[in-house]
Amino acid sequence: MRTDPVTRRAMLGRSAAAGGALALGPLFAGEAVAADGATPKSSAAPKKGGYERIGVRPLINGRGTYTVLSGSLILPEVREAIDAASRQYVQLDELADGVGRRLGELTGAEFGMVSSGCSAALTHASAACTAGGNPDLHIQIPNLSGFTKTEAVIPKHSRNVYEAAISAVGLKVVEVATREEMKAALGPQTALVYVFAMPRVDESELDLKTIAELAHAKDVPVLVDAAAEVLTIPNVHLERGADLVAYSGGKALRGPQSAGILLGRKDLVRAAWVHSAPHHGYARGFKVGKEEAMGMLAAVEMWVRRDHKAEYAKWTSWLRTIAKRVSTAVPGVTSELVQPEGLSNRTPTLNLFWDAKKRGVVGQTIVDALWEGEPRIAINPASSKDPALSGLAVTPYMLEPGDEKIIADHIVKRLKNPPPAPAKPKPPSVDASGTWSLEITYAAGASSAHQLTLKQDGAKLTGTHRGDFVSRSATGSVSADEVTVSSSYGEEHGDSLSYTFTGKLTGDAMSGSVDLGEYLKGSWKATRKT
Repeated sequence: MRTDPVTRRAMLGRSAAAGGALALGPLFAGEAVAADGATPKSSAAPKKGGYERIGVRPLINGRGTYTVLSGSLILPEVREAIDAASRQYVQLDELADGVGRRLGELTGAEFGMVSSGCSAALTHASAACTAGGNPDLHIQIPNLSGFTKTEAVIPKHSRNVYEAAISAVGLKVVEVATREEMKAALGPQTALVYVFAMPRVDESELDLKTIAELAHAKDVPVLVDAAAEVLTIPNVHLERGADLVAYSGGKALRGPQSAGILLGRKDLVRAAWVHSAPHHGYARGFKVGKEEAMGMLAAVEMWVRRDHKAEYAKWTSWLRTIAKRVSTAVPGVTSELVQPEGLSNRTPTLNLFWDAKKRGVVGQTIVDALWEGEPRIAINPASSKDPALSGLAVTPYMLEPGDEKIIADHIVKRLKNPPPAPAKPKPPSVDASGTWSLEITYAAGASSAHQLTLKQDGAKLTGTHRGDFVSRSATGSVSADEVTVSSSYGEEHGDSLSYTFTGKLTGDAMSGSVDLGEYLKGSWKATRKT
């Protein structure tokens, strides 16, 4: 499993422009704390388990709101709302109308909508900007033949893997990098401008305010993706000129992970609902049940009640507990508390550093050992400007009370008795130079379209990996007869692919395993053509 120190959304989303207009209302893990300091009452009895009986291992989440780690734990009040909602029938359009009005009251937006996640909110919003609430147009999506609006403008700074939610509607993505390029790109064919909330937007000549001014001059709405941000009231993005803003429900809000919210202009949000289930058409599969709708509403209601300062103070105390325990028990370990700068994943982070050579272990080795250990603990490695130092990073955002002591004890155990270090590279005994034809077997399916073109210089490999549709540079190494080759296709293209091939070379043949990151693992074999 990939263990980047900071999630992409976290890294890109640390906006320096939180501004003074933020009323975060009530940020916290464990039991929610009410604005008056009292713990809100909950009749929900704590229940755990169910995963082990099907061979799935739960984990202690010291990384944060990774979707693949199942986001956050929902609040007790959300569980109660889901349970209550599951006991009566309602008409879903009436429910959407009631929830939309209430979300507007809570957030100060004109209207709101619960979607099946932030990505679904982006898709429904894009459909609304493309077809309004016109059912004749709705049923044609994603075939936009004959439509007036067929394009989505996306500034270069906002290209990312999540824009697939925009193009899913059938819109062509038009990338712009400057103010003049945006002015030239906007026209009657433009359905919307999509902006991914993050620091480099605020620092760009195409910041949100500028984008809104240019877009509105052509009557084009602006959609902001604020999935990992904390909910601001009044909403900072709507205040800066956005027409719509979408959030994940299963991160900071601690609602259902399968839910998200869309806020903004009433006409567009209502049109977005028309494009959602239970209505038929392309988005029938994006269904939100009455349970998710009421659970998500309860999460937003709690958001304005939660004591975010108290939550933050608790997270900080947990990190200090870990820092004190580890630095006291293991000589040479230093710690630093890193504060967030913006709205995404607003949580302090604890970095622990040590001299890797003296301690005989690097952070990644301990991260891997904790992941495989019992209990399973998910934290990240930490990097330092000093190349001699290695370390660990702990995020308290999604910890439960008591997790901090378990994490501290297991870090101490691993630092005092380090797991075996990976074997050191050996001098190459083979030459992998040449053009190789690959056969890859994925977790499901296979491809014989891939090709590696490699040049070996000592133990170092450089070259190209050509896939089914795109080519990208490849780098790697050779140790004895073991070959490792990695390639990546970055999200600046709007998509992301990562391949790491490891295997043995014998004569003109190679074979082994391939790690595809989020797309799981597989096997491969290759034959040298030249």
